[in-house]
Amino acid sequence: MPQPVRTCIGCRGRGAVTDLLRVVARDSAVIPDPDRRLPGRGASLHPDPACLALAERRRAFARALRVPGPLDVTAVHAAVTAPGARTR
Repeated sequence: MPQPVRTCIGCRGRGAVTDLLRVVARDSAVIPDPDRRLPGRGASLHPDPACLALAERRRAFARALRVPGPLDVTAVHAAVTAPGARTR
């Protein structure tokens, strides 16, 4: 059975939902949602520091999540750079 496909907000590459990390906005912060269960609008990101850097440089989090202002991405940094994090 084919997997749903999403676009990474960092590199704009497409990939299966199982290969991407879902993130959501909560209280002016972006938090990872690895189980894909949190409510609200989500965005997908490759769990790769390069994609995270691209998304930050392009200011893609606020735009993709449709929230105003700058967002704190500390939790996403921790999830992407963790020793057990998957990379492409």
